[in-house]
Amino acid sequence: MLKKGDKKLINAWAFYDWANSVYSLVISTAVFPIYYSSLTESFANIDDKISFLGTQWNPTTLYNYTLAFSFLVVAFISPILSGIADYIGNKLKFLKMFCLLGSLSVMCLFFFKGESTLWVGILFTILASIGFWGSIVFYNAYLPEVAHPKDQDKVSAKGFMLGYTGSIILLIISLLMINFPSFFGLESAAMASRITFLIVGVWWFGFAQITYRYLPNNVYDKKPANDFIWKGLQELKIVLKELGVRPELKFFLISFFTYSVGVQTIILMAGIFGSKELGLPTLDLIAVILVVQFVGIIGAFLFSRLSDKIGNITSLKITIAIWAAVCLVAFLLDKSQENVNLYFYGLGALIGLVMGAIQSLSRSTYSKLLPKTKDHATYFSFYDVTEKIAIVFGMLVFGFLIAITGSMQWSVLFLGIFFLISFVLLNFVGKTKYVQ
Repeated sequence: MLKKGDKKLINAWAFYDWANSVYSLVISTAVFPIYYSSLTESFANIDDKISFLGTQWNPTTLYNYTLAFSFLVVAFISPILSGIADYIGNKLKFLKMFCLLGSLSVMCLFFFKGESTLWVGILFTILASIGFWGSIVFYNAYLPEVAHPKDQDKVSAKGFMLGYTGSIILLIISLLMINFPSFFGLESAAMASRITFLIVGVWWFGFAQITYRYLPNNVYDKKPANDFIWKGLQELKIVLKELGVRPELKFFLISFFTYSVGVQTIILMAGIFGSKELGLPTLDLIAVILVVQFVGIIGAFLFSRLSDKIGNITSLKITIAIWAAVCLVAFLLDKSQENVNLYFYGLGALIGLVMGAIQSLSRSTYSKLLPKTKDHATYFSFYDVTEKIAIVFGMLVFGFLIAITGSMQWSVLFLGIFFLISFVLLNFVGKTKYVQ
């Protein structure tokens, strides 16, 4: 078994980001939402509604509710399963299980090709999301076990950088297939999109095998009793109590929740904002997504180095301030402006600079704040639950504000308040040797 801090172990851990990030970019952000939108539009009725489970739905609303439901499922099951995983010492088995669920579900999206198979698209969108986010809980929980605290910023950033690089490569391949299907021997762009779903699943599952080969299992040599489910729930109770008496963890998680409301909502709604509010064509939206990914690599690298010099908390504050600026810039954009597409490209670059950085720093900062413990999966499940609830809350707030203001711009501006609150809360996070 490779020792903590071993370069080969760190590379293997970080490589899971390369494997799974194709889901978050190609499926969650770029190709599948566009495919879903165009396909549902083809069988929507005169009121632009589609029928599902005997009810008429706006297609976008149905998709948002589908994702929100998957996040709530993960938020409910991950603390329970992580408590069991910590008790029996088998995070790797759970990582493999969720990865298999996610990758197979993505491949099953291939069979979503019309109104009669809408249930396939909805069901496997839910299962793929559960697989992805469920695996992330156990993947993140390995960080304290593969890297020493002083190296965790760089290691966390390395994962995000690999993830951005891999997903960019596959997205470019996918876009070439979709825009030039005949060149690849495919009958249509729709078929190319469906082939992409298969490729994403194979990529995710295939490259994950490299991670599995080197990640340790049962690091603390735990020997579980037969009543491991009950004992796992007891582990959950112990960690929950520990969180209550550690103000630095409590304040960090509250701050993490508030800025995640803004970050995740902006990431999920940026494409819709560009198309609906600014009237930008699909080509521009895809190009901006690529800009975000490219700049994200640079941002994750720069802020991991910056945190070495000025500390995690100060670095996080800088990223939060830039996110607040993103909200202001988005509010000031208007489709009537000349060259609004260029402004949107600039906004995408600004988001890219801090998107990977804030996610990477959040993961490593939380890892550094943890007490000496063997319950890493359980602690990180609370981190994951915080993010999932923030996503659901952010989507609800965003939708409610659109309903009362009739504008996404006012909704985005309001998200800036969450960044300001989180900025203040970070001042209450305790300092450690590696977190300043």
